[in-house]
Amino acid sequence: MARATLLGMTHLPPPADELRILDAELWQLDARRAQLLARRAYLIGLLQPALPPAPPGAPRPETTAPRVQNVLLVLGGVLLTVAAIAFTLVSWGHLGIAGRSAVLATVTVAALGAPVLLLKRGLGSTAEALAGLGLALTVLDAYALHEVALTATDGTGYAAVAAAVLAGAWWGYGKGLGSLRVPFPAALAAAQFPLLLWAVAAGPDPYAITAALLLTAAFDTAVTLRTSTRSLRVSAAIGSCGTGGWGVVAAGALSWEASGPGAAARAAALLALAAAIALYAAWRAPRQGLAVGAAVTGGLLLVAALGGIPRASLPGVWTVPGYLACGAVLLAAVRAPLPEPVRRGAVRASAAVQSLAVLWALPLVVEALWGPVGWTGRIWSGAPSDLRAAVTVWAPWPADAAAAPLVLAVVAAVLAGAARVTTTRRDPASAGAVVLVWATALVFPAALQLPYVVGLFTQGLTVVTALAVAAYAPRTPTSRTAVLLSLFTAAGLALLSLASQGATLAVLAALTAVFAVAAAHPRLTAVCASASLAGAAGLACAVGAAAGRPPAQTALLVLVVPAAAALLAARVPRTGVPVEVTGAVAGLLAVGLAGTDAPVLALVLALCGVIAAGTAVRADRRQVGYAAAALFVLATWVRLGSWAVGAPEAYTLPVTVPALVVGFVRRRRDPEASSWTAYGPGLSATLVPSLLAAWADADWPRPLLLGTAALALSLLGARHRLQAPLVLGGSVLVLDALHELAPYLVQLAGVLPRWLPPAFAGLLLLVLGATYEQRLRNARRAREVLGRMR
Repeated sequence: MARATLLGMTHLPPPADELRILDAELWQLDARRAQLLARRAYLIGLLQPALPPAPPGAPRPETTAPRVQNVLLVLGGVLLTVAAIAFTLVSWGHLGIAGRSAVLATVTVAALGAPVLLLKRGLGSTAEALAGLGLALTVLDAYALHEVALTATDGTGYAAVAAAVLAGAWWGYGKGLGSLRVPFPAALAAAQFPLLLWAVAAGPDPYAITAALLLTAAFDTAVTLRTSTRSLRVSAAIGSCGTGGWGVVAAGALSWEASGPGAAARAAALLALAAAIALYAAWRAPRQGLAVGAAVTGGLLLVAALGGIPRASLPGVWTVPGYLACGAVLLAAVRAPLPEPVRRGAVRASAAVQSLAVLWALPLVVEALWGPVGWTGRIWSGAPSDLRAAVTVWAPWPADAAAAPLVLAVVAAVLAGAARVTTTRRDPASAGAVVLVWATALVFPAALQLPYVVGLFTQGLTVVTALAVAAYAPRTPTSRTAVLLSLFTAAGLALLSLASQGATLAVLAALTAVFAVAAAHPRLTAVCASASLAGAAGLACAVGAAAGRPPAQTALLVLVVPAAAALLAARVPRTGVPVEVTGAVAGLLAVGLAGTDAPVLALVLALCGVIAAGTAVRADRRQVGYAAAALFVLATWVRLGSWAVGAPEAYTLPVTVPALVVGFVRRRRDPEASSWTAYGPGLSATLVPSLLAAWADADWPRPLLLGTAALALSLLGARHRLQAPLVLGGSVLVLDALHELAPYLVQLAGVLPRWLPPAFAGLLLLVLGATYEQRLRNARRAREVLGRMR
């Protein structure tokens, strides 16, 4: 049949019927699936007990079999060694000499021979354990030999010989067997004692004992660098660090305690030996980090060796310069044909010595810089005799500190030289050199006890020099560092000048002029202009005090500084925020000085407000206008307080009137602004205090005036549809009326019967209930009207 005929014969139900049929089929399938799943779960529950339980997991071993074997062997060897020691020391007297010798010899030979057979059978760990036991027995054999046949021999000397013999025998035993590891570290451990014991046996000579320790460390270092066996290398490194460390400590103590050139030279030789060992290790060390560390140690030991000789011969003041000179000599290694790690370590050792020298001189710099702070409590008490007396007001001058300027100058020269030859660290080196030169100039006058006036002049010259460096040096950390140093020096110089009235006036005037001239340089404009203004503020205070004027009158002179700062910031925009901050601080200083005189304080606050208002004229300083308004209000309040005015409106109206003017301007520019934002703060500033005063006032004029003003505000708010005046005026009007009616209400409450208020309240509730819907409609309309207001 044709396809068209078949399609015509096929019965297709409507889409709604077909969808209903499909949903029914799917529901039947879901129901059948749920039945099958439930049956499956039931069958699993029946068969679960019949299933065999899963075998529990086998516990994992906490260690491996070789480790267990090694532990057992070590414990066995230790126990046998302890037993042998107990037998030798405790039970020795129970046998004759032949028996004792036979027992020890037999056991020793058996313990040392057993590893040969065990190695042939492949039992290496057992052979190691028995070899360790045999080596321990040889020590007991040596002790027994001394107790039996060599009792007249010196014990220390015999121990030295025995340690040497045992070290050689153990080394040969290990070489003979080949595959054992225990004999070599044991031989190395025995080799630590022969030289030390020989030195002790020769006599209590600390130099010989120290030399023995260092020679032993040299032997250990050679073994560490030349062996390839890890266990032996680790043992040798431990021995080298131990004996070498004790040797270095002993040699350093001998060098520090040396009282003459001879003793210092012998201690220096020992330190030089230790340095040679460290440098050899740096030369042959396989890793760069170890090589650099060893080179640093060697360099420091060389400095200690060479610097100890002049320390014992020269006065104590030259101790640090002597060590510093030796540390500076290490820099010659930079151009020497040495490996790179050795040269780097020498440079770091020299840097460490120079850093220690600067730290030694640092307390002197701190005292020279901050010592003059003590003059703040003794202003104009009289100029001291010299500059050292001027800086030691609080703390005494350190002993043996005369060479501190030399130390600082030498390190500064080294850093300056490094800045010229290096490229990666040029900026830090240059900045460090500038700081140290400044510290030298700061300490030098006090160290030489120069006269007071000369010291002030040298510090002023230091300020000028630092500004010159900041102005003409490249734009690097050096320039910024020089600016900070000039400010620090100027502050210290100003404090130093407080000892004398003439010095204070001269120094502050000079600093003001110097920083004003330096501000002409584009790079220094902001910082130096601020410093000049700060100096001018101090000069104004000093001039007022010198003229005998009270602080309140001096405050008017100080106000010149914030006025100048505002003009300078407006004319020279690049002065930026620092000048304005300095002017603000000077203004606060003027307010503080005028605090003892209320009329003058009001004048100062008003003038500060004028300056702030002038600053607010600038487009980028509009926010200062709020500060100007606050200053004007404060000035008004202070003036009113000085006149003993007690009416709150006198204090609030100066706030309300400008606030309302500002709010009116705001509404003119932005008609969408809320009346609460525009007029709310200004109205609240007067209405709330006046309302509180009216409630506490028994007279009638204040409540009457307040009610009149509140009524006028309410009418204005209703007329112009403004929410804030209407709500605030109406609320104040209602509260003011309640205040006026309160006495009458009290009298009325006393006359009326007690049942009348409840009756009146009940009647009111009935009326309100009867007109509830109408009242709700009226309240909704009032709320809508109020909501449409601004």
